[in-house]
Amino acid sequence: MLIVAPDWMVVDLSSKVVIVTGAARDRGIGRAASIMMAKAGATVVATDLAQPDPDNLGLGQPAGLERTAELCRSHGVPAMALALDVTDPAAVRGCVDTVIDAYGRVDVVFNNAGTPVGIGGFIDIPDLHWNLSWQVNVMGMVYMIRSVVPFMRESGGGSIINNASIAGLGAVADFAAYTTTKFAVIGLTKSAAVDFGPDGIRVNAVCPGLIQTQMADKEIELYADSWGVSFEESRDRLAELVPVGGWGTPEDIADAVAWLASDSSKYVSGVALPVTGGLAPGL
Repeated sequence: MLIVAPDWMVVDLSSKVVIVTGAARDRGIGRAASIMMAKAGATVVATDLAQPDPDNLGLGQPAGLERTAELCRSHGVPAMALALDVTDPAAVRGCVDTVIDAYGRVDVVFNNAGTPVGIGGFIDIPDLHWNLSWQVNVMGMVYMIRSVVPFMRESGGGSIINNASIAGLGAVADFAAYTTTKFAVIGLTKSAAVDFGPDGIRVNAVCPGLIQTQMADKEIELYADSWGVSFEESRDRLAELVPVGGWGTPEDIADAVAWLASDSSKYVSGVALPVTGGLAPGL
């Protein structure tokens, strides 16, 4: 099964086994990327924390995880849903072992799991949110990379895609902990690309801009409070900042992820790819 978009780029993932973290949300980049890669023929393993989130930390979607796998299977490919806490290195190793037992290989990882709790005034962000931002947004990726690289080496290579952010390319006010971790993701991406390139493992990052997800709702709320306007007006004001006009969709990011996962990007590694509609990244 092939996706052709545009004419010169063919995305064929029919021989690939893919792990996606943070894949449970119905308006999430993880779900969109899972479905996009399933459409391109990949075997998809969708993972997420999949437990209640009473403190509204942007974590977990218990009902959504199996739904993501179902949507992938609707495109005629195998798909598995696995509950996973990316901040637990033993759980990450166990997840990868389960995938190897089931499918014999891991070809692609999309490290998408993240939390938006690290936004707000610099002085006001509590230690809990700094620490959680670091553990989810950075160390979760570290644990996954450590776990999959030995298997990718055995099979001759692979593609790892990390979800960074426009906040990893430039800083704006009131995103201190989030921005710090996203800059770290890009450093991690480049370091891993250098270290594992000789093994045939490519490592890249996507840097989304304003994307219509649940996580983005927190950003809209932050600006609404700062500007003293409604949620809707805040969303519209932010859209006006995008040169191509308007907010992007999770599918816009999924397109980039699928390309980076495929052999069509086989000579691309160590790249932090902005998918922002031309939105400038900040300082």
